[in-house]
Amino acid sequence: MSDADQANADIPGLSFEQALGELEKIVAELESGQAPLERSIEMYERGAALKAHCEKRLEAARLRVEKIVVGPQGPSGVGPADFN
Repeated sequence: MSDADQANADIPGLSFEQALGELEKIVAELESGQAPLERSIEMYERGAALKAHCEKRLEAARLRVEKIVVGPQGPSGVGPADFN
């Protein structure tokens, strides 16, 4: 396992909100330009892993909502409002 893999080993256990919060902190620190190069690279690697984790969590949530809306017997009538 590489150093980056070890540093990111905790990410699968993070909630979406925890991962997003940490990602926002990383982005702010990187945007400040104050971190040394090596630290910036480490943060970028962790940020990329956090982004992928958040995307995975969002996709899982989308699929769960889709199952609720569609259900085993087809559409349940619950879905976005039609404003036309």
